[in-house]
Amino acid sequence: MGRTLENKQQIVTEIKSLLNDSEMAVVLDYKGLTIKEMSDLRSRLQTTNGICKVTKNSLMRKAIDGDSNWNDLESLLTGTNAFVLIKEDVGGAVKAIQSFQKDTKKSETKGALFEGRLLSDSEIKEIASLPSKEVLMAKIAGALNGIATKIAISINEVPSGLARSLKQHSEKSES
Repeated sequence: MGRTLENKQQIVTEIKSLLNDSEMAVVLDYKGLTIKEMSDLRSRLQTTNGICKVTKNSLMRKAIDGDSNWNDLESLLTGTNAFVLIKEDVGGAVKAIQSFQKDTKKSETKGALFEGRLLSDSEIKEIASLPSKEVLMAKIAGALNGIATKIAISINEVPSGLARSLKQHSEKSES
């Protein structure tokens, strides 16, 4: 039995909601992947706040229709597609996809859309090479901590220098 019109409308609404929450969409050809392999991909994406959604291209077309951020996805809607919708950790999710593809050697990336723009394969690889959000935050925190330490030492040095000067002056006065 096929899907009812109401069921299809629910799927389109769900996809629209997922797209509204997403920063990036990666389109994969999932032909030849087993259910176990798709489950593996989904579990790898969970840690990066990514969702792998398999739906008909026609339903995805309806979901992106009229949405200027996602319209360019239309050109990728051919064949068997899995849509990876990434909410936050874009670099981590792309790394998870590439790691999955390297392990299974079955899936190919058809393309990706980020901030309303289609990305080339080299741009997708560049995103994967970026450090994770946590690493960047740690680097920023380290830099800020270093600056705060230098300021604290400098502030502490002013009274110490003044005390040394007063001591030298008092010693000269006594002599």
